[in-house]
Amino acid sequence: MTVRRLSAGLVAAALFTPGLAACNSSGTPTAGSTASPTVSASGAPSPSGTPSLSGSPVAGDAKQALLDSTKEISNGNFRFTLAGAGSTAEGQVHQPSQSAAMKIAIGGPSSDLAMKLDVIHFKPDSWVKLELSGPTADSLPAIKQLNLGKYQHLDQTRIKGNRSLGFDFEKVDPAGSAVLTQGITEVRSTGTGTYAGTIDVTKAAEAGSLNAATIAALGTQAKTVPFTAKVDPQGRLSELVLQLPAAGQTAAQEIRMTYSDYGAATAAQKPPANQVVEAPAELYSLFN
Repeated sequence: MTVRRLSAGLVAAALFTPGLAACNSSGTPTAGSTASPTVSASGAPSPSGTPSLSGSPVAGDAKQALLDSTKEISNGNFRFTLAGAGSTAEGQVHQPSQSAAMKIAIGGPSSDLAMKLDVIHFKPDSWVKLELSGPTADSLPAIKQLNLGKYQHLDQTRIKGNRSLGFDFEKVDPAGSAVLTQGITEVRSTGTGTYAGTIDVTKAAEAGSLNAATIAALGTQAKTVPFTAKVDPQGRLSELVLQLPAAGQTAAQEIRMTYSDYGAATAAQKPPANQVVEAPAELYSLFN
């Protein structure tokens, strides 16, 4: 098995690219999107002058609340987690210092092949510490070129635009929640700061939470994927959960993303110089 074939297997195993790629959203609505608020949760009049009859937002207000909840993400100062499809990621983004740090795990102890990555971005540099394990990994001669136990410095010209190793500080949301919330087709308030509804994810491949193959496999179900969401007391998104239905040979599964420490994240720490080596060709082959 070559390193390039290994890459294909890993990509197929992960239904989303966890935390390794910034989405194509900076919190700005995409062309053609509509929010259409009607009345506010406080009972303020709607554009037509009709007052709210209850303290709970109607559908238009619930959608607008979720659209607004993603705006703070675009400021690039938060911690996040992603989990789903046998993959997990956690990390922080700190736009003031142009840095980010992420830890990603794909697969587990029972997997034929598992991967852990410790990724650090400190513009203009990036580093990754990679650990491959499992029976398949042990049988690959090229693994010894990758399991180095050190941070591998990345050549930016070789990862530019790479959704696995790159990071765009102009588009700082690893999960693409602003893109996802633009696709809300139905939503209702289920309590203080909690929501539920459905999302059309057919245009969400660039969000970073789902890839195009997963969306295609869902077929018509992709237009009505159930979700739940939570916002913090300041109205900022704290959790978004997609409930993906079963599709083909893939069982139903959940993708969960969380945000916290808005405005309170810290700068990433560059790896010590004695723990850094230049990335070998095998690393770029793995992810390209």
